[in-house]
Amino acid sequence: MALIPFAAPYRSRSYEGLLGGKTVLEHLDEIRKRLLYSAIGMAVGVAIGFAFVDRVFNFLMRPTRRVLPPGTGLVYTDPGEAFSLYIEIALLLGLVIAMPFILFQIWTLLAPLMPRRSKLLAFAFVVFTTLGFVAGAAFTHYIAFPYMMAFFASFNAPDLVFTPKLNDVFALYLKMLLGMGIVFQMPTAVFFLAKVGLLSARLLWRSFRYALLLIFIAAAAITPTGDMVTQAIFAAPMIGLYLLSIGVAWIFGRPRPDDGDGDD
Repeated sequence: MALIPFAAPYRSRSYEGLLGGKTVLEHLDEIRKRLLYSAIGMAVGVAIGFAFVDRVFNFLMRPTRRVLPPGTGLVYTDPGEAFSLYIEIALLLGLVIAMPFILFQIWTLLAPLMPRRSKLLAFAFVVFTTLGFVAGAAFTHYIAFPYMMAFFASFNAPDLVFTPKLNDVFALYLKMLLGMGIVFQMPTAVFFLAKVGLLSARLLWRSFRYALLLIFIAAAAITPTGDMVTQAIFAAPMIGLYLLSIGVAWIFGRPRPDDGDGDD
Protein backbone atom coordinates (compact mmCIF):
# COMPACT_ATOMS: atom_id res chain seq x y z
CA MET A 1 0.00 0.00 0.00
CA ALA A 2 1.33 3.42 -0.90
CA LEU A 3 2.01 5.81 1.96
CA ILE A 4 0.23 8.55 -0.03
CA PRO A 5 -2.89 6.97 -1.55
CA PHE A 6 -3.36 9.54 -4.30
CA ALA A 7 0.33 9.58 -5.39
CA ALA A 8 0.17 6.71 -7.90
CA PRO A 9 -3.02 7.83 -9.73
CA TYR A 10 -1.77 11.44 -9.82
CA ARG A 11 1.55 10.35 -11.27
CA SER A 12 -0.20 8.27 -13.89
CA ARG A 13 -2.53 11.10 -14.94
CA SER A 14 0.14 13.83 -14.99
CA TYR A 15 3.29 12.22 -16.30
CA GLU A 16 2.39 9.12 -18.25
CA GLY A 17 1.53 11.03 -21.43
CA LEU A 18 4.43 13.43 -21.02
CA LEU A 19 7.03 10.68 -20.68
CA GLY A 20 5.64 8.75 -23.63
CA GLY A 21 5.58 5.42 -21.79
CA LYS A 22 9.25 5.67 -20.75
CA THR A 23 10.73 6.05 -17.30
CA VAL A 24 12.70 9.10 -16.23
CA LEU A 25 15.94 7.08 -16.36
CA GLU A 26 15.19 5.96 -19.90
CA HIS A 27 14.67 9.58 -20.93
CA LEU A 28 17.91 10.62 -19.25
CA ASP A 29 19.73 7.85 -21.10
CA GLU A 30 18.17 9.06 -24.37
CA ILE A 31 19.33 12.62 -23.65
CA ARG A 32 22.85 11.32 -22.94
CA LYS A 33 22.91 9.49 -26.27
CA ARG A 34 21.69 12.53 -28.19
CA LEU A 35 24.32 14.72 -26.55
CA LEU A 36 27.00 12.18 -27.45
CA TYR A 37 25.78 12.02 -31.06
CA SER A 38 25.75 15.83 -31.23
CA ALA A 39 29.32 16.00 -29.92
CA ILE A 40 30.43 13.43 -32.51
CA GLY A 41 28.64 15.39 -35.23
CA MET A 42 30.34 18.58 -34.09
CA ALA A 43 33.75 16.85 -34.17
CA VAL A 44 33.11 15.58 -37.70
CA GLY A 45 31.97 19.06 -38.74
CA VAL A 46 35.13 20.65 -37.36
CA ALA A 47 37.27 18.07 -39.18
CA ILE A 48 35.50 18.92 -42.43
CA GLY A 49 35.83 22.62 -41.60
CA PHE A 50 39.61 22.29 -41.32
CA ALA A 51 39.70 20.82 -44.84
CA PHE A 52 38.02 23.96 -46.25
CA VAL A 53 39.33 26.60 -43.85
CA ASP A 54 41.63 28.18 -46.46
CA ARG A 55 38.81 28.64 -48.96
CA VAL A 56 36.46 30.01 -46.31
CA PHE A 57 39.11 32.39 -45.01
CA ASN A 58 39.74 33.76 -48.50
CA PHE A 59 36.00 34.11 -49.07
CA LEU A 60 35.51 36.05 -45.83
CA MET A 61 38.49 38.34 -46.40
CA ARG A 62 37.77 39.03 -50.07
CA PRO A 63 35.72 42.24 -49.46
CA THR A 64 38.60 43.68 -47.40
CA ARG A 65 41.37 42.68 -49.78
CA ARG A 66 39.57 44.38 -52.68
CA VAL A 67 39.86 47.82 -51.05
CA LEU A 68 43.42 47.53 -49.72
CA PRO A 69 46.01 49.85 -51.29
CA PRO A 70 48.21 48.21 -53.96
CA GLY A 71 51.13 46.34 -52.48
CA THR A 72 49.56 46.02 -49.01
CA GLY A 73 47.64 43.28 -47.23
CA LEU A 74 46.16 42.25 -43.93
CA VAL A 75 48.64 42.11 -41.06
CA TYR A 76 48.91 40.38 -37.71
CA THR A 77 51.18 41.40 -34.84
CA ASP A 78 50.66 38.52 -32.43
CA PRO A 79 52.62 35.39 -33.47
CA GLY A 80 49.63 33.12 -32.85
CA GLU A 81 46.98 35.48 -34.20
CA ALA A 82 46.62 33.96 -37.67
CA PHE A 83 46.66 30.39 -36.34
CA SER A 84 44.03 31.23 -33.70
CA LEU A 85 41.83 32.82 -36.36
CA TYR A 86 42.07 29.71 -38.52
CA ILE A 87 41.05 27.58 -35.53
CA GLU A 88 38.11 29.90 -34.80
CA ILE A 89 36.92 29.80 -38.40
CA ALA A 90 37.20 25.99 -38.44
CA LEU A 91 35.13 25.75 -35.24
CA LEU A 92 32.45 28.09 -36.59
CA LEU A 93 32.40 26.23 -39.88
CA GLY A 94 32.14 22.92 -38.05
CA LEU A 95 29.17 24.24 -36.06
CA VAL A 96 27.44 25.34 -39.26
CA ILE A 97 28.07 21.96 -40.91
CA ALA A 98 26.92 19.98 -37.87
CA MET A 99 23.91 22.19 -37.05
CA PRO A 100 21.35 20.21 -39.13
CA PHE A 101 22.49 16.99 -37.45
CA ILE A 102 22.38 18.62 -33.99
CA LEU A 103 18.91 20.02 -34.65
CA PHE A 104 17.80 16.54 -35.71
CA GLN A 105 18.99 15.16 -32.36
CA ILE A 106 17.03 17.84 -30.52
CA TRP A 107 14.02 17.13 -32.69
CA THR A 108 14.24 13.41 -31.93
CA LEU A 109 13.97 14.21 -28.22
CA LEU A 110 11.13 16.71 -28.49
CA ALA A 111 8.99 15.31 -31.31
CA PRO A 112 7.35 12.47 -29.31
CA LEU A 113 6.22 15.02 -26.70
CA MET A 114 4.69 17.48 -29.17
CA PRO A 115 1.26 17.45 -30.79
CA ARG A 116 1.07 17.47 -34.60
CA ARG A 117 0.30 21.20 -34.86
CA SER A 118 3.32 22.06 -32.68
CA LYS A 119 5.54 19.88 -34.88
CA LEU A 120 4.50 21.84 -37.96
CA LEU A 121 5.15 25.16 -36.21
CA ALA A 122 8.55 23.97 -34.98
CA PHE A 123 9.52 22.86 -38.48
CA ALA A 124 8.39 26.22 -39.91
CA PHE A 125 10.36 28.03 -37.20
CA VAL A 126 13.59 26.22 -38.07
CA VAL A 127 13.14 26.79 -41.80
CA PHE A 128 12.26 30.50 -41.58
CA THR A 129 14.93 31.36 -39.00
CA THR A 130 17.53 29.62 -41.14
CA LEU A 131 16.43 31.48 -44.26
CA GLY A 132 16.39 34.76 -42.34
CA PHE A 133 19.90 34.26 -41.03
CA VAL A 134 21.21 33.29 -44.48
CA ALA A 135 19.59 36.41 -45.97
CA GLY A 136 21.16 38.60 -43.25
CA ALA A 137 24.56 37.00 -43.78
CA ALA A 138 24.33 37.51 -47.55
CA PHE A 139 23.38 41.17 -47.09
CA THR A 140 26.34 41.65 -44.76
CA HIS A 141 28.90 39.93 -46.97
CA TYR A 142 27.90 41.33 -50.34
CA ILE A 143 26.58 44.81 -49.46
CA ALA A 144 27.14 46.16 -45.95
CA PHE A 145 30.63 44.89 -45.12
CA PRO A 146 32.24 45.75 -48.50
CA TYR A 147 30.84 49.29 -48.27
CA MET A 148 32.11 49.57 -44.70
CA MET A 149 35.64 48.52 -45.63
CA ALA A 150 35.61 50.81 -48.67
CA PHE A 151 34.67 53.67 -46.36
CA PHE A 152 37.57 52.89 -44.01
CA ALA A 153 39.99 52.56 -46.95
CA SER A 154 38.93 55.96 -48.32
CA PHE A 155 41.15 57.63 -45.68
CA ASN A 156 44.25 56.02 -47.18
CA ALA A 157 46.96 58.58 -48.06
CA PRO A 158 50.68 58.56 -48.94
CA ASP A 159 51.54 59.08 -45.29
CA LEU A 160 48.60 57.09 -43.89
CA VAL A 161 48.42 53.53 -45.23
CA PHE A 162 45.39 51.35 -44.61
CA THR A 163 46.73 48.01 -43.31
CA PRO A 164 44.09 46.56 -40.94
CA LYS A 165 44.81 43.80 -38.45
CA LEU A 166 43.50 40.35 -39.18
CA ASN A 167 41.63 39.85 -35.91
CA ASP A 168 40.08 43.33 -36.02
CA VAL A 169 38.68 42.74 -39.50
CA PHE A 170 37.24 39.35 -38.58
CA ALA A 171 35.76 40.65 -35.32
CA LEU A 172 34.01 43.46 -37.20
CA TYR A 173 32.79 41.04 -39.87
CA LEU A 174 31.43 38.62 -37.26
CA LYS A 175 29.70 41.39 -35.31
CA MET A 176 27.96 42.69 -38.42
CA LEU A 177 27.08 39.17 -39.57
CA LEU A 178 25.45 38.20 -36.27
CA GLY A 179 23.72 41.56 -35.94
CA MET A 180 22.11 41.42 -39.38
CA GLY A 181 21.35 37.71 -38.97
CA ILE A 182 19.30 38.57 -35.88
CA VAL A 183 17.67 41.58 -37.54
CA PHE A 184 16.49 39.43 -40.46
CA GLN A 185 14.53 37.26 -38.00
CA MET A 186 11.99 40.06 -37.63
CA PRO A 187 9.33 38.65 -40.01
CA THR A 188 9.61 35.19 -38.44
CA ALA A 189 9.23 36.58 -34.92
CA VAL A 190 6.24 38.68 -35.98
CA PHE A 191 4.66 35.67 -37.69
CA PHE A 192 4.66 33.59 -34.50
CA LEU A 193 3.66 36.50 -32.26
CA ALA A 194 0.81 37.33 -34.61
CA LYS A 195 -0.32 33.70 -34.71
CA VAL A 196 -0.79 33.68 -30.93
CA GLY A 197 -2.45 37.10 -30.93
CA LEU A 198 0.30 39.11 -29.24
CA LEU A 199 0.87 41.38 -32.26
CA SER A 200 -1.32 42.76 -35.02
CA ALA A 201 -0.74 44.67 -38.22
CA ARG A 202 -2.64 47.64 -36.83
CA LEU A 203 -0.45 47.79 -33.72
CA LEU A 204 2.74 47.55 -35.78
CA TRP A 205 1.56 50.29 -38.12
CA ARG A 206 0.62 52.62 -35.26
CA SER A 207 4.06 51.99 -33.71
CA PHE A 208 5.96 52.69 -36.93
CA ARG A 209 7.40 56.05 -35.80
CA TYR A 210 8.76 54.49 -32.60
CA ALA A 211 10.08 51.51 -34.54
CA LEU A 212 11.85 53.90 -36.92
CA LEU A 213 13.70 55.47 -34.00
CA LEU A 214 14.68 52.06 -32.62
CA ILE A 215 15.82 50.94 -36.06
CA PHE A 216 18.28 53.82 -36.37
CA ILE A 217 19.49 53.20 -32.82
CA ALA A 218 20.10 49.54 -33.71
CA ALA A 219 21.84 50.57 -36.94
CA ALA A 220 24.10 52.89 -34.96
CA ALA A 221 24.92 50.04 -32.55
CA ILE A 222 25.81 47.62 -35.35
CA THR A 223 27.91 50.03 -37.40
CA PRO A 224 31.29 51.11 -36.01
CA THR A 225 31.08 54.53 -37.67
CA GLY A 226 28.87 57.50 -36.96
CA ASP A 227 28.18 58.71 -40.51
CA MET A 228 24.55 58.78 -41.61
CA VAL A 229 25.21 57.10 -44.97
CA THR A 230 26.54 53.93 -43.33
CA GLN A 231 23.71 53.89 -40.80
CA ALA A 232 21.19 54.33 -43.61
CA ILE A 233 22.62 51.28 -45.40
CA PHE A 234 21.89 49.21 -42.31
CA ALA A 235 18.60 50.92 -41.50
CA ALA A 236 17.12 50.48 -45.00
CA PRO A 237 16.69 46.67 -44.82
CA MET A 238 15.38 46.98 -41.26
CA ILE A 239 12.68 49.37 -42.41
CA GLY A 240 11.85 47.05 -45.30
CA LEU A 241 11.67 44.08 -42.93
CA TYR A 242 9.41 46.01 -40.57
CA LEU A 243 7.02 46.84 -43.42
CA LEU A 244 7.16 43.20 -44.52
CA SER A 245 6.35 42.19 -40.93
CA ILE A 246 3.25 44.38 -41.01
CA GLY A 247 2.10 42.44 -44.07
CA VAL A 248 2.90 39.14 -42.38
CA ALA A 249 0.89 40.14 -39.28
CA TRP A 250 -2.02 41.29 -41.46
CA ILE A 251 -2.16 37.97 -43.34
CA PHE A 252 -1.50 35.49 -40.53
CA GLY A 253 -2.39 37.36 -37.34
CA ARG A 254 -5.42 36.96 -35.13
CA PRO A 255 -7.70 39.99 -34.69
CA ARG A 256 -6.95 41.78 -31.42
CA PRO A 257 -9.73 43.12 -29.19
CA ASP A 258 -8.48 46.71 -29.53
CA ASP A 259 -8.17 46.59 -33.36
CA GLY A 260 -11.60 48.09 -33.73
CA ASP A 261 -10.95 51.01 -31.42
CA GLY A 262 -10.62 54.56 -32.58
CA ASP A 263 -7.38 56.08 -33.79
CA ASP A 264 -4.85 57.39 -31.33
